[in-house]
Amino acid sequence: MSTERPDNDVTGPRRRRPPLAVASVAAAVLLAGGGGAYWASTASGDGDRADSPTAAKKPAPMLALDAADGPGSPSSASDSPPAGIAPGEPDPGGPPVIYRAAGALPDGPDEAAVHHAKGTVASADVARLAKALGIPGTPRTDGTSWVVGDDDGPGALLKVAKQAPGTWTFARTTPSKPCEPGKMCANGATEPGGDPVSEKAAKAAAAPVLKAAGQDDAALNAGQLMGDVRVVNADPKVDGLPTYGWSTGVQVGPDGKVTGGSGHLKALEKGATYPAVGAEEALKQLNEASKGKGDGGRDIGGCATPVPLEGEPKPPADPQCVPSNGKRAPVTQTVEDAVFGLALNYVDGRQTLVPSWLFTVRQAPGGPENTVTQVAVDPKFIEKPGAPTTPSGDRKVTSYGADGRTLEVTFWGGVCSTYTASATESAGQVRITVTEKPQEGKKACIMIAKELTRTVTLEKPLGDRTVVDAASGGAVPRG
Repeated sequence: MSTERPDNDVTGPRRRRPPLAVASVAAAVLLAGGGGAYWASTASGDGDRADSPTAAKKPAPMLALDAADGPGSPSSASDSPPAGIAPGEPDPGGPPVIYRAAGALPDGPDEAAVHHAKGTVASADVARLAKALGIPGTPRTDGTSWVVGDDDGPGALLKVAKQAPGTWTFARTTPSKPCEPGKMCANGATEPGGDPVSEKAAKAAAAPVLKAAGQDDAALNAGQLMGDVRVVNADPKVDGLPTYGWSTGVQVGPDGKVTGGSGHLKALEKGATYPAVGAEEALKQLNEASKGKGDGGRDIGGCATPVPLEGEPKPPADPQCVPSNGKRAPVTQTVEDAVFGLALNYVDGRQTLVPSWLFTVRQAPGGPENTVTQVAVDPKFIEKPGAPTTPSGDRKVTSYGADGRTLEVTFWGGVCSTYTASATESAGQVRITVTEKPQEGKKACIMIAKELTRTVTLEKPLGDRTVVDAASGGAVPRG
């Protein structure tokens, strides 16, 4: 599926003029060996003080990317993969993918910053969005969310997570007009049918909502249709760079009214600045990540082919057939464009826009396009994932859910051990320890791992405190 993406702003000189689009940032960089220290000067050449040109900024912290979003791993793709496959990752049940550039790739900027949202969403911000959506009422608390509207039947409902980034969802099920006698209106929804509004009309209807959400300057694409509903997708620019994975979607019905939507309400803040790699190096990392992932390492067997009759030509090989070594031949996809931007990743359990290369790829000429992203931060500054356990036998927590003082933690464990979870609380974080104890009398045990959960009761509600895993020392993502 082709996606509309704005050209990059050029905010500084390039090292060379590339044929593919790229955004650059003016910066001077000094990199000490091994990634131990990194300084970036300001545009005027000053450091921390205007009168001290030699003053250095604080070293950039290591970037703790969660899951498979580290260097050499594609973080997302525009087309949804099969169920159970992370976006942007090659299908483990399919052939490996090799990405080849159609031309020279751009160098990109020397450095770029991560961006993330902090804190909590204010009631006034929720009220502003509700007003733009035409929902009467005052925001009220519902667990860890703000709610405006009717959540107890047909109507219009806006729900906004209090914690940054303030993920919001909106749905309108109230009919625009009463059901006509003799006709059925299921669940209070408008009667189906009608023609979608034009792209221009949809953008006009979405404009007040996008302004209230702080996305009025985002690049818009209104080409998506869901039956008779037209979807306006807004992709904002952050720090002059295009973004991927941070879209706001607004659904407009055939009557020209907004019927649904989702996005983020909390504004992003600029974080640490990191040295960046060029598109060519990022593409190498992307291909390295793709090696060995096709077919999931399965040894399936040979290919059954019909035996031709005497004098008949040999039938062509089945491209879907897996040879006797269990591996299909790699599939080549062409990189037609490379743009430097910011893509959504999880860093220490927090949704973060990370400097990335956005590759537009196509498998065959004239075929559909999709976007694959690759983290562009220099690998020297990316922290390797922590081990699942510590020497003491503690298990690594993979996700958590919270409801007031109740914290439910998820981790992987064996079937022949018992597990307990405990919490150490402070003003800014809750540190979770999951301890494993082998069951007595279990001298021999099958090696089967399964996902387990344990519940911890906190002294105070979690609020905006960070949940930290004691085994790895990293933040735990909300599941």
